[in-house]
Amino acid sequence: MLGTIEPLNPVALELGPLTIYWYGLLIGLGAFIGYLVVNHEAKKRGLPKDMFADLLLFALPAAIIGARIYYVIFRWEQFAGDPMRAFAIWEGGLAIHGGLIGAFLTTYIFAKKRGLSFWKILDIAAPGILIGQIVGRWGNFMNQEVYGGEVSRQFLESLMLPEFIINQMYINGAYYQPTFLYESIWNILGLALILSLRRVNLRRGEMILTYAIWYSIGRFFIEEIRTDYLLIFGVLKTAQVVSVITIIGAIILIIYRRKTGLADIGYLDDDTPPNKKKKNPNKKKKK
Repeated sequence: MLGTIEPLNPVALELGPLTIYWYGLLIGLGAFIGYLVVNHEAKKRGLPKDMFADLLLFALPAAIIGARIYYVIFRWEQFAGDPMRAFAIWEGGLAIHGGLIGAFLTTYIFAKKRGLSFWKILDIAAPGILIGQIVGRWGNFMNQEVYGGEVSRQFLESLMLPEFIINQMYINGAYYQPTFLYESIWNILGLALILSLRRVNLRRGEMILTYAIWYSIGRFFIEEIRTDYLLIFGVLKTAQVVSVITIIGAIILIIYRRKTGLADIGYLDDDTPPNKKKKNPNKKKKK
């Protein structure tokens, strides 16, 4: 019977006073797998050893803080009566756009201090970001959040979803669309695209900008069917507005960087633009 369906336990492990939630565990797992993939590529691209490990120490906390601040700002009515709940991130409520802002700002400062290319770091990191999002969305699944409008059980069964997903989508007496799953699948396709584009040798900065465009397109349409969205001025869906701005901004940046010569170096190239490479002094001139 429907009334007997119990949600999955959001608690992964209890060690005395320490409670570990699936939400945080999956976000951490996504970040770790993403790091392994990115660090392997960074070595091939000639970045300093353990650079991404150093960056992650700053970028990951900044991303979590940024994601929480972003969420709390646009859901302040949820915390106004008890502001201390703003620190209870294990209950859910991390906005990916806020997390990206925090991580990108940290990366920019990090790159400047280390004398490294900000765009090169982000290009290499793009697959890792997607992996983090792919796995992290399952943390939302465990918390029964990031879902769409009400649907029937038959609709979910028609999607050929496993029983545990269908049952977890039974929330407060009704079934809902698994938009967390739609976004996770969209990001898997994006990951395949980004990994394929490595062979194309796009200009520097275009890998991360392609990610931004791809993710924003998917997020715009998925947000349309979500029920737990954030609003700007109580009218516009925040994620859709940010997605449109991101798509337009990324396209403008690609064009601008190509026209001004800021993107003369390819993803697979070394750090010397093709038109500025030194000529071989030992090469004899043709008579």
